[in-house]
Amino acid sequence: MLTPDDIREAAARLRGHLIDSPCLPSRTLSEICGCNVVLKFENLQFTASFKERGALVRLSHLSPAERKNGVLAVSAGNHAQGVAHHARRLGIPAVIVMPRHTPVTKVERTRYFNAEVILHGEDFDAARRHGLELSKARGLTLVHPYDDELVISGQGTVALEMLKAAPELDVLVVPVGGGGLISGMALAAKAIKPGIAVIGVQSTRFPSLYNVFHGTSLPCGPGSIADGISVREPGTITAVLARQVVDEVLLVEENAIEEAMLLLVEVEKTVCEGAGAAGLAALLTHRARFAGKNVGLVLTGGNVDVLVLADIIQRGMARSGRLIRLSVALRDTPGSLAAITHTVAESGANITNLYHQRAFSSLSAQSVEVEFVLQTRGAQHNQEIIARLTAAGHAVRLMPVDAEVKAAH
Repeated sequence: MLTPDDIREAAARLRGHLIDSPCLPSRTLSEICGCNVVLKFENLQFTASFKERGALVRLSHLSPAERKNGVLAVSAGNHAQGVAHHARRLGIPAVIVMPRHTPVTKVERTRYFNAEVILHGEDFDAARRHGLELSKARGLTLVHPYDDELVISGQGTVALEMLKAAPELDVLVVPVGGGGLISGMALAAKAIKPGIAVIGVQSTRFPSLYNVFHGTSLPCGPGSIADGISVREPGTITAVLARQVVDEVLLVEENAIEEAMLLLVEVEKTVCEGAGAAGLAALLTHRARFAGKNVGLVLTGGNVDVLVLADIIQRGMARSGRLIRLSVALRDTPGSLAAITHTVAESGANITNLYHQRAFSSLSAQSVEVEFVLQTRGAQHNQEIIARLTAAGHAVRLMPVDAEVKAAH
């Protein structure tokens, strides 16, 4: 069984091969969340994820024959890059099996590390089955993303670094997928500070370890913005270990994860993928649970598609009232649209989209309806804009935000 000494030995193996990522307090997030927040920036590792740790520890234990034959990993993201990067550094051939519909950016980033990438199957389970068959057929050593004691020991080194940098921490909040990170961190942390609480966070769409802890059978799926922790079943090793050393598992909604991602961009000027922001989402969702405590959050990764990030930013601005839609009715005469845009400009808002149509309106034939999408400073500014347009004689309607999106704010 894995011990704290194994994690300390893993830390020695990792020393000099990846960064001791920054572990810093956040004054602004502390004020927002009502607790003292300390952030561990694992999204600043070379492959932008903590997954490098476990991958390198596992690779460093290969025998000469295993190194020569090569390794295989099944992953659609961070684990793939961690294995591929360090396999290249160590001169080990690497094969990575990914689901067929893995985003092109993740595929190309893995190929950048000279790994052989095989796209197979419609989902992760199909890719995993093919990977197991391939590893046996080609004599490749399988590097599991979480259900391996050496991998777990590597992930546990995150806790060693956090408690060295911030020994005052009362709680560690850790995103959970297969359970490798949280089980390793909890084992390491409790050996140093037995009274520390270690709390896992999962999306409501993938409550696999939550089900183990609570004896429930909540369903998984369909998908999650936190794809890095979208795991249907925890590992065999990690489930046993987690039940021994993890205190609690909490669930968060998708919109809370999106809000956390946006907060990290705006407040900390750092990009986190959905899984990496899940810990902050837990602080936003379960405020009373963490009130007044010294809380350590692991920003586990930063590999998010830029188009997805752009959508999340826009949705977040809409929730907070900084991106609004106004419908304005006006006479269909020359210069009327210009007059409205001039009024909007004078109010200090920025027009990002404008839809001007006649055919699909209940207004009279001499009138048109114009829909504006505006960037504003927030609720008070929005009222000022509407008041200006109304004073200019225009009928203005503030279009509602979708109920599900608005509920997150």
